[in-house]
Amino acid sequence: MIDYSEITQMQMDVLREISNIGAGNAATALSTMLSKKVDMLVPNAYIAPFAQVPELTGGAEKEVAGGYLVVGEDMPMGILFLVAKDQMSFFFKVLLGSELDPKSMLDEMQQSAFAEIVNILSGSYLNALSMFTQMTYSQSVPALCVDMAGAILGEVLMAIGEVSDYALVIENTFITNEDQLNGYFFLLPQPEILEKLFSVLGVS
Repeated sequence: MIDYSEITQMQMDVLREISNIGAGNAATALSTMLSKKVDMLVPNAYIAPFAQVPELTGGAEKEVAGGYLVVGEDMPMGILFLVAKDQMSFFFKVLLGSELDPKSMLDEMQQSAFAEIVNILSGSYLNALSMFTQMTYSQSVPALCVDMAGAILGEVLMAIGEVSDYALVIENTFITNEDQLNGYFFLLPQPEILEKLFSVLGVS
């Protein structure tokens, strides 16, 4: 299995390029869906130990809104999207046009809109990956939750089963006329999948 501590600069450059293309596709799709201009930037994309995923959003006890799904076909993996609590209300107000009470669950309309955004993000990144790898990726319907990051991560592990010790982290910055906000997009590959991916991309 690949030694993640020895991932090369070229391998990371390819992953960042895929991430940037995915973000561009997502921005176009979100702008169409929301009827407002939405730009997306990927200020950083990197490999991080899976155990550090909760820490990236402020710790295991940090409240977040999360959506996760399972990807099948040629390269099975899990996908997790998290928005920190201090970004939640702003996220829903700016992107979805509705207020969110951080102490309450998402209402039906908010769940539907948030699920569609997770779908768009996932589909955009998977389409970019497909363009580079010429492989097919199918995604499940997102499961949504507002909870502590550690609790959501536990649910993800139960849902997708075994994953590798590392995750591909894609930082997302959403920019509208009103302001900007941040979220985290995680690709959680099953063991050896990232190694297979680098091989297919020709940067193994």
